[in-house]
Amino acid sequence: MTESQQPQEHDASGLDLASTVAKSIAEQSRRRRLRNKMRQPAEPQASGARPDDRDPKLLSEAMDRLVESQGWATEVNVHAMLARWGQLVGSVNAAHSQPESYADSVLTVRAESTVWAASLRSIAPQLVARLNEELGQGTVTQVRVLGPAGPSWKKGRRSVRDGRGPRDTYG
Repeated sequence: MTESQQPQEHDASGLDLASTVAKSIAEQSRRRRLRNKMRQPAEPQASGARPDDRDPKLLSEAMDRLVESQGWATEVNVHAMLARWGQLVGSVNAAHSQPESYADSVLTVRAESTVWAASLRSIAPQLVARLNEELGQGTVTQVRVLGPAGPSWKKGRRSVRDGRGPRDTYG
């Protein structure tokens, strides 16, 4: 018997078998990678004539994605709509009122006098319908109209906290 035909001693630790399997797997992996490289053309380093993910993006697109991902779309749309307050309520009403806040689908409007507040309260249902038509149903459920803010009598260093108020000032 030649040396190559003689039976080899058994390796109890199995290291020979493990190294043979590892070499076989490595060789198969190397062949697979080479085959895949041959099939697929190399990816270009620069962007081509068509838009690509690597192209610079407009700031407005990035902001739109941020607003959507954070769930701010409704708030932003409502505030953009309120920037056009004059178109919503008419120039006369807009000259005597201004939107103050929007929270929990309630729009709060401040009027410059009680007469203008009453006028805006009378058109509040139409205003809710118009806002929901442009922003989506259920965006605004109520328009709260406030009258003018009263004067503050708490002025100066010597004012009395929780005092009795103006009393007879308007006599």
